[in-house]
Amino acid sequence: MFDSMPTYSYVCKECGHKFDHLQSIKDDRLTQCPDCQKDSLERLIGSGAGIVFKGSGFYVTDYKKSNAGESTPANATATPASSPKTDTAAPG
Repeated sequence: MFDSMPTYSYVCKECGHKFDHLQSIKDDRLTQCPDCQKDSLERLIGSGAGIVFKGSGFYVTDYKKSNAGESTPANATATPASSPKTDTAAPG
């Protein structure tokens, strides 16, 4: 079975020493400060792993629906390639 190995941040409440430690989720918290040797370590709450985006970029159009499912906007009108000419002059 694969055990995740997160990095935990610790700070000593006595001497103020701060450090990170890689340990298994199943391991007990560290209690003794590596600098002052006192049992006064406190594990800090981290923000966790952030989302990592890989690639050239992410845009709204990357996930745009296909044209088959979209309707034409209300202000768009289809114009034929060639329309017949009509005489707009008044009869006279």
